[in-house]
Amino acid sequence: MLSTGTKAPSFTLPDQNGELHSLEDYRGKKLLLYFYPKDNTSGCAKQASGYSAAAAGFAGKGVCVVGVSKDSVASHKKFETNYELKFTLLSDPEKKTIEAYDIWKEKKLYGKVSMGVVRTTYLIDEEGTIIFANDKVKTADDAAKMLAYVSEL
Repeated sequence: MLSTGTKAPSFTLPDQNGELHSLEDYRGKKLLLYFYPKDNTSGCAKQASGYSAAAAGFAGKGVCVVGVSKDSVASHKKFETNYELKFTLLSDPEKKTIEAYDIWKEKKLYGKVSMGVVRTTYLIDEEGTIIFANDKVKTADDAAKMLAYVSEL
């Protein structure tokens, strides 16, 4: 995981509609960039639904919410549709951005070791510097905690 005070790595990735987004597109705005393992799974759906429900609150605080996973554009579109998501999902199947943000890690599940995305949330300021980083994310309350955090800024 990258630490606070670090310049956020640049990226250019397609969203759920195939449109490209770059870190530079968010200059002058705060960006909440959250990385999650897989579309249409229960934990990821809880987290995404939380962010979708809080979308207006984040917008009111000048924060753009963007989710990133290694799933395809088509998978993201289905995820957006299934859960009526109100924010951008970026597709990183080659894991370049995932690796740049240092969240592709060894994970253990039921004794099985594999590589995967460690669920992580970053808040990036208007100049592109990471001002908050959390890799101890609880899916059900991540959005509420982050909205409370940005409300205090």
